[in-house]
Amino acid sequence: MRRADRLFQIIQILRRSSRPVTAAEIARELEVSQRTVYRDVADLIAQRVPVQGEAGFGYILDDAFDMPSLMLTPDEIEAAVLGAQWVASRGDPVLANAARDLIAKITRVVPYQLRALIADPAIGTRSITTPAPDGINLARAREWIRAGRKIEIDYLDQHGYQTCRVVWPVIVGFLDETRMLAAWCELRQDFRHFRADRILAARFLEELHGIRPAALRQRWKRDMMERRNAAATPP
Repeated sequence: MRRADRLFQIIQILRRSSRPVTAAEIARELEVSQRTVYRDVADLIAQRVPVQGEAGFGYILDDAFDMPSLMLTPDEIEAAVLGAQWVASRGDPVLANAARDLIAKITRVVPYQLRALIADPAIGTRSITTPAPDGINLARAREWIRAGRKIEIDYLDQHGYQTCRVVWPVIVGFLDETRMLAAWCELRQDFRHFRADRILAARFLEELHGIRPAALRQRWKRDMMERRNAAATPP
């Protein structure tokens, strides 16, 4: 790896981390020695890149620092293309169109010599049959998740039993064959996962559930972790 590329990668590693990153971690990812990382970080600081920290503690990049947004590497372009391919084939209509728009925007702004990575990619996702139609507007559900509002749904479970539930939407999950809405269910007083194709009707309420969306999502993640641990524990 050229030194200029290595310096760029160090900045990228620091940008994507929310905590200090040690020289050892950077060295492992770049497959270089820690001494090389120390020297490269010193060079970045000399070039007025606002890297803070020290050996043994880790390094962080000042939030105010940014590079031109179009400095994409071939691997980053292929990652974007792969993700957009997946979303275009499995996302709801709004997200699918957004994925196509994303690729069109990247194509317009990357250097000409890199456009072949988009027009004729060396990567691809598995083709799937068209998922069953959703019984809920997932684009609007995502808005309600961000706003912290409740949704009332009529749901048909796997046994054919229909219930009406008021839920606090947490996250929308996209699987190969279907889409899921994870939510806190007021009826069951617990987190539940609802297949979007089994939702018969959805009414988007203006009522707030009173928990910050990020905090509710953390509760859901802890609940999922506890369930996985319980399932893995021998009786």
